[in-house]
Amino acid sequence: MRALTHLRGLLEAILARKGAQWPDKATIEPPKDKQFGDMACNVAMLTAGKLGKKPRDLALELREELLAMDPGLAKVDVAGPGFLNVTFAPSFWQKTVEDVLELRHCYGKFNLGRGRKVQVEFVSANPTGPLHIGHGRGAAVGDALARILRAMDFEVSTEYYINDAGRQMRLLGRSIWVRLLELLGRPVDYPEDWYKGEYIIELARELHTLHGKALADGDPEAGQDVCYDYGMKSILEGIQKDLSDFRVEHQVWFSEKSLVAAGKVEKTLDALKTSGLAYEKDGALWMGTSQFGDDKDRVLRKSTGELTYFASDIAYHADKFARGFHTVVDIWGADHHGYVPRMKAAVQALGRDPEDLKVILVQLVNLLRGGEQIAMSTRAGQFETLSDVCKEVGVDAARFMFLSRKSDSHLDFDLELVKQQTMDNPVYYVQYAHARVCSLFAKAAERGVSLPDAPGTVLSRLDTPEDLDLMRLLEQYPDTLASAASSMSPHVLSFYLRELAGLLHRYYSAHPVLTAPDQDTVLARMFLLEAVREVVHNGLDLLGVSAPDKM
Repeated sequence: MRALTHLRGLLEAILARKGAQWPDKATIEPPKDKQFGDMACNVAMLTAGKLGKKPRDLALELREELLAMDPGLAKVDVAGPGFLNVTFAPSFWQKTVEDVLELRHCYGKFNLGRGRKVQVEFVSANPTGPLHIGHGRGAAVGDALARILRAMDFEVSTEYYINDAGRQMRLLGRSIWVRLLELLGRPVDYPEDWYKGEYIIELARELHTLHGKALADGDPEAGQDVCYDYGMKSILEGIQKDLSDFRVEHQVWFSEKSLVAAGKVEKTLDALKTSGLAYEKDGALWMGTSQFGDDKDRVLRKSTGELTYFASDIAYHADKFARGFHTVVDIWGADHHGYVPRMKAAVQALGRDPEDLKVILVQLVNLLRGGEQIAMSTRAGQFETLSDVCKEVGVDAARFMFLSRKSDSHLDFDLELVKQQTMDNPVYYVQYAHARVCSLFAKAAERGVSLPDAPGTVLSRLDTPEDLDLMRLLEQYPDTLASAASSMSPHVLSFYLRELAGLLHRYYSAHPVLTAPDQDTVLARMFLLEAVREVVHNGLDLLGVSAPDKM
């Protein structure tokens, strides 16, 4: 961030003197091959024509003026038709260590969001059973995204939408009712696609303890309602506990039932009809989503009078925007990808830019044990719950693994691998970088070595290729946070931390710290590693993962 901002400032000043402005398509970025310097810029090729010059001639002029303006530039080369390849002096990168140690936990954070209000709705699993690892991946993505956005000065509200008014909830009630009848030895008519997990039997046992035979002896519909209410409340409490244990916070728990009861669904449908965006056909109410890019119009209310999920979802999103959010983020399972254009169309019909709705898709998790896949089925009750996985491998390992790849990519989660304390385990690999520096500082304390309050001039000793690589990567941390926030991709931070940990481990092997040739070099390297430790700690915290001192 500092390198890009600094170089752009210099070039803008030079161009201004020549009567030119910075072109919109100009880029400054690290070259793919670091032999070409620290930053590459194409501004000469985009500006030369306006100044009546050849791109390479303008690039040569810019080169001379850059070197004259800033002694912190070690080298500026002109490549090809007019690329500027800029190499900063070691002193420029050494300043990054000072910045990290001065700002500490604030390093990398800035006002990218400028206080804009963002709502992140995630998990939102039907309260029909415990959370499984697929829900866990969505939970980790949503919570980490909220943390990163807040670090970037967005005002973030996190929300869980409780689907408590649809067919699945009625099926939950019937499933518990069937198990209750089984316990009492009554004849049973098994529903289609009912929930068969052990937790359903346990809920039936609890209801039997509370009510004895009275519930089963009463009206079946009333009994199923009791089963539904009790089951949903119990399961939802379990979901809330599992999420809390997983370090996930939802500030708002929004009930679909409350939306219907408050008349907000009907109010939204009336507004769509008044605006001509909803119409009656074949006894059903339809919405003209095709005029907003959907592949066909969609049903809002069936001819039976039953509302579709889509109707409730439109009203729910209308309510979200009415609460003043600039951007609404929905995190869904990848099997909902076909629903995205429909909801974008609905948002546009509500008078908003479709880009005000961001949808993040989360792919399935392949759960493995020692390389062998574990078969899972929610309906049949055969699945690994999020709670069980966290008990086996720990919250840190689970969260980091869920965030170790792009959310819409398939993820193999091997329970045995993430329990191993080896460098092959990505969680251990990053956490050990932090613990390794802590261990070094503990050894330094035993030897009576401590860091002064400020580095002073000792950072000038940081001039090896490994020193510079570490400092360059530390300087990229603010850009990484900005990229993760802008693209709404927490895995970008996970990738960065693994790269930083890798450089730290290689550095530790290549350069002695406490046994360096002289005291200034000892202190300089300790300052550098302290900066690395701070950034690793901060990055892990934004992912909701701890940074242990010992491992």
